[in-house]
Amino acid sequence: MSKGTLNRKYFTRKNKMFSWLSNDDTKKKNAEVFENVACGLRSIYKNKLLPLESAYHFHDFHSPALDDPDFEAKPMIMLVGQYSTGKTTFIRYLLERDFPGIRIGPEPTTDSFIAVMHSDKDGIIPGNALVVDPKKQFRPLSKFGNAFLNRFQCSLVNSQVLKGISIVDTPGILSGEKQRVDRGYDFTGVLEWFAERVDRIILLFDAHKLDISDEFKRSIEALKGHDDKIRIILNKADMVDHQQLMRVYGALMWSLGKVLQTPEVARVYIGSFWDQPLRYDSNRKLFEAEEQDLFKDLEQLPRNAALRKLNDLIKRARLAKVHAYIISSLRKDMPSVFGKESKKKELIKNLDQIYLQLQREHQISPGDFPDIKKMQQELMNHDFTKFAALKPRLLEVVDAMLANDIAKLMEQIPLEDTQNNVQQTTIVKGGVFSGVQDTSTPFGFNRFEGIEAGRGETDWIVAKEKVKYDEIFERLQGSDGRVAGSAAKAEMVKSKLPNTVLAKVWKLADVDKDGMLDSEEFALAMHLINVKLDGHDLPEELPVHLIPPTKRPFAGGDDE
Repeated sequence: MSKGTLNRKYFTRKNKMFSWLSNDDTKKKNAEVFENVACGLRSIYKNKLLPLESAYHFHDFHSPALDDPDFEAKPMIMLVGQYSTGKTTFIRYLLERDFPGIRIGPEPTTDSFIAVMHSDKDGIIPGNALVVDPKKQFRPLSKFGNAFLNRFQCSLVNSQVLKGISIVDTPGILSGEKQRVDRGYDFTGVLEWFAERVDRIILLFDAHKLDISDEFKRSIEALKGHDDKIRIILNKADMVDHQQLMRVYGALMWSLGKVLQTPEVARVYIGSFWDQPLRYDSNRKLFEAEEQDLFKDLEQLPRNAALRKLNDLIKRARLAKVHAYIISSLRKDMPSVFGKESKKKELIKNLDQIYLQLQREHQISPGDFPDIKKMQQELMNHDFTKFAALKPRLLEVVDAMLANDIAKLMEQIPLEDTQNNVQQTTIVKGGVFSGVQDTSTPFGFNRFEGIEAGRGETDWIVAKEKVKYDEIFERLQGSDGRVAGSAAKAEMVKSKLPNTVLAKVWKLADVDKDGMLDSEEFALAMHLINVKLDGHDLPEELPVHLIPPTKRPFAGGDDE
């Protein structure tokens, strides 16, 4: 065998070997399919984002590293408000039961952060034990020290509500002279830590206490950057009458506008969130509708939990990239030998100029930069010569993560939602949520009102007003005893409803689909118009209980 033949065989074998290795790597990359979105987020964070954070001291400046429980935890709701605004009572109202450690009163009773979580047995876990539990997401809170940990606990409750969500009760925020007393720990820092990790932040206001104290203002400002999570409740609204409530609502919006400083008007839910009789019930319908909207929002949190965690990781990745540019830029501008301290002070003072320079160089949005005052305070405590130079490879990995891995996880969310819907794990159940979609009792929301009026009754509900409608019908009917479309239109437009609504009324009322209305169908059309004028929605199909008695053979279906 010739030497050339041997060489060709050698290189062929070698190429096959390396081709096998290359194909194996490609398969590994393409086959990176995760069990669920939470597992995927944990994997890409630890392998792709965490190295960038560690290289540029991200955790010292912004937020501690994420642990496994951060990705696997249930959705959390945090309640924030001044003392005696009903935070603890609100939790009791949700659960429909007490929880360990509950204290309710007009004075500042809750002086601790209480995480209310699910367990088969009721109990309390003290803060120091809680932050060393590897199964809980609270380990980073140990940095706030014993003064905080002595004011932190977990209340374990066997409640069906807590199978879907966890709730964090916070100390009542002080006002007047009381707010001058130091709590002994970084209160706003703890709020910031929770704000990053919770799914909803509920700000509670008392209808009788709308003043926003200095500490409350600082607390609200600590929630900046999480506006999409904030919901506002005007609680104890039954303690004022209708006229006073309008004034209270206006005053609250004015106060919030000065603190939140956002062009959008925050959604305020008005109600009285406890299980006692209403003092003024003139706004009962308003309270019921507002409560329904709020609880539907909270009920859907498990369904949206994966998307929220994905969104938070994207925000964290963008901030980590900007942080890397800032730190590497400061390192680059430091002198190698003399004048380090004076140069450090100069760079901190001119940090706004560095921000502008980085905006131009890397096309970064101004909104992606961290707060300049907080950044300047943190930089005072660091040695710039120990900062790392820019490592393009780390940034490229994060860019690829945002472009590819996040997109794959986004595609996986609808599939996961479908699976969860089959298993019925996507909504909160139990407690007060049992009444959100109550259709089994007369006290469900809007039961036997509007289009539901008359359901289950033996008599046709429209017959109660038919004598009045017959007078109009006799004036409009033709020789065949029916009302033509043109005559009906002239009468129906007097309601001032849009043509699209009136067209829907006509389609529902013309049960036999002959293009005209007899006396029963005309009465039905007038009834549907009044239902709409009373503020209720019209159905897509006419319920059986509204079908005229003589027309029942024309429609199928049942009374469900």
